Amino acid sequence: MTCRSAAVMLALLTVLPAQTALAEADDPLTPGADGPLTPGAVSPLVPGAASAVGSLVPGVAPGPRLSWQEPADTPDQMFAPEVYTPSAREDAVEPRDAAPEADALIEYVPAGDAAHKALSCSRRTGPYQRRVERWLKLKADGKQSGGDCRAIRTFQTRHGIRPVTGFAGPVTWARMQLLSARKNPNAAGKCAVRSSRVACVDLTRQLTWVQKGKKVLWGPVPMRSGRAGYRTRTGQFKIYWKHKNHWSTLYNSPMPYSQFFSGGQAFHAVYGSVYDPHGSWGCVNLRLADARTLWNVLRKGDRVSVWGRRAGT
Repeated sequence: MTCRSAAVMLALLTVLPAQTALAEADDPLTPGADGPLTPGAVSPLVPGAASAVGSLVPGVAPGPRLSWQEPADTPDQMFAPEVYTPSAREDAVEPRDAAPEADALIEYVPAGDAAHKALSCSRRTGPYQRRVERWLKLKADGKQSGGDCRAIRTFQTRHGIRPVTGFAGPVTWARMQLLSARKNPNAAGKCAVRSSRVACVDLTRQLTWVQKGKKVLWGPVPMRSGRAGYRTRTGQFKIYWKHKNHWSTLYNSPMPYSQFFSGGQAFHAVYGSVYDPHGSWGCVNLRLADARTLWNVLRKGDRVSVWGRRAGT
């Protein structure tokens, strides 16, 4: 069984705390002069994850009900859920709001940098260093320098990324990816162009949007797909079930605004950061506001096109 009764589910939604989400880094990290980076939060359900994932933590201490150390995710269910028609009473309940700043642009940085509150410019080479350098039209040598740091700091300040330390982390790179894709996310023609709505999921760039023909109806927005060993499946699918207040009984976790398209894999909201460098358990994770909007854009039977590969998986 993957679904509990509506009454149990709704009761749990009111008492269980929100927890920090995890995501996947794309390049190996370069340790600083003071030794290896401190491991971040790693789920015990994923053996070896600590060695496979860059050891980054949020650069700003998490707020109430959020923790660096909790492994919590809103993970994919391994099996297709039990499909049923929710009652009007159940559907009338909107998922709870996320904690303040749960989806803020908080960069993930080495623990040593996070602990140094007065740090103005990181000397560490970030996991996305070379890519960020190319995007900023700097010398792409993949090594942090004073000039690199100042340029990255300027970008972070302009886009509200914190802390402003010039570290080339996953949030800074994700923001650059989004900016590059905004005008024409399907410029490479990877998403299927049809006369009907298609939800496009680009695993390589970690972006999703909805298009009809060549017209973009919604997005692109940042997302988080499956980690190593739990990849989001690629191919052509259809939305087969929508469940606003879904609950994963396998992982005992909320999956607000779930729209299932492949077995237990679905679009759904998370109560944490979609930028966090570990990855989901297979679902396409979205910020709460984005998942809520997408809920109203897609209909049962709409197509979903998934391609590419998340770095590190």
